[in-house]
Amino acid sequence: MNKVLVVAKREYRAAVRTKGFLVALLMLPLMMGGGLLVFSLLKDKVDINDKRIAVLDRSGLFAEYLRGTAEYRNKNELINEKGEKYLPAIFFEFISQDSSEINRQKLILSDRIRKKELHAFIEIGSNVIHPGDDRNSGIVYYAENAAIDNIRGWFNNVINNKIREIRILELGVDQEKVRDLFYWINVEGMGLLTVDTKTGSVIDARKSNEMQTIFVPYILLLLMFMMLMMSAVPLLTTVMEEKSERIAEVLLGSVTPWQFMAGKIIGSLGVSLTTSAIYIAGALVTLNRMDLSEIVPYHVIPWFFIYMFLNIIMVGSIMAALGATCNDSKDAQAMQFPAMLPIIIPLFLMMPIILNPMGKMAIGFSLFPLWTPMLMLLRQSTSVTIPLWQPVVGLIGVALFTILCVWAGARLFRATIILQGKRPKFGTLI
Repeated sequence: MNKVLVVAKREYRAAVRTKGFLVALLMLPLMMGGGLLVFSLLKDKVDINDKRIAVLDRSGLFAEYLRGTAEYRNKNELINEKGEKYLPAIFFEFISQDSSEINRQKLILSDRIRKKELHAFIEIGSNVIHPGDDRNSGIVYYAENAAIDNIRGWFNNVINNKIREIRILELGVDQEKVRDLFYWINVEGMGLLTVDTKTGSVIDARKSNEMQTIFVPYILLLLMFMMLMMSAVPLLTTVMEEKSERIAEVLLGSVTPWQFMAGKIIGSLGVSLTTSAIYIAGALVTLNRMDLSEIVPYHVIPWFFIYMFLNIIMVGSIMAALGATCNDSKDAQAMQFPAMLPIIIPLFLMMPIILNPMGKMAIGFSLFPLWTPMLMLLRQSTSVTIPLWQPVVGLIGVALFTILCVWAGARLFRATIILQGKRPKFGTLI
């Protein structure tokens, strides 16, 4: 055991005493903080260049209304409280319809958009007030980026308000009564009520927090992934290099292959624990000073370290064993992506699981041992209460699978670390 700790100590010191470790330690929060800062600065920044839009009004009902609405918008809604323009002005060009050459007319307008003479054009069907099943009586917005164009959303509200007004006039209903009829009340999202364990009094529910629902689980999953990338995954290349440079042969004169592999994994685990402890402590202090400590799922933090402990050992043993099978950097590069793929997959499952942490897919994938550390952590860090038996069963599965990986990895490591200049054969590996 002393020899294992000596190797682990060497690996740990070799990692944390380098400038690269300090740079990596600082870069992650700087990049994340910088990204959040840039997002907050740019989230309200939109294209404020004036937009010229052609209108094909086949109904003949909207020309004056659109002109007046655009003039009001351009006069009263483009400037924010700071006196800065934050929305583009809209100007219309009303096109006389040519019923004999409809597609030709729309093609000419499309070409004008490509030449930047127009931003877009909108076509209003002739029977738009009561379209029924007539597909040609709808409203169509044509632009190069129509799917994400904010102007399309403006048209959607403005034209439908006018259509509703015309329908109300046709029915002869009082406008004031209709205004109250369509008064919209939002459904406010709240959490659950709790009981104060000290006083026994009921604590009122808090407003549902989007940051706690999405951002916190995302950050914890990303941190787990980063720890794997910093500590476990590099074992593949480091073991390959030590084997190819015959450093391993020298070390194996004093330690067994199993002790060598165990020491490297424990050293990497120490690096991960150090890094994650610094990040989590820094995050807790920062959030506390920002009065955002209520969004922190404190009950998940112990689970995070337990999952990471097993995850680093599990993935590290696999990577070390695979690294021992490689004879040069080409072998390692060819092996690296297939080896990393299983730990990348949880990133693609992140959003569906955050949105439905109690779904069958979320439960099933989070109980798969290779993905349990990341996906079960993701589920537990949401605001949904996860039954205790699920993380317990997942933890038992991960522990058993980790033991299997260490045993298989040790056999593979022992069988391949002494092979020099030979491509491993399946019979030799087992």
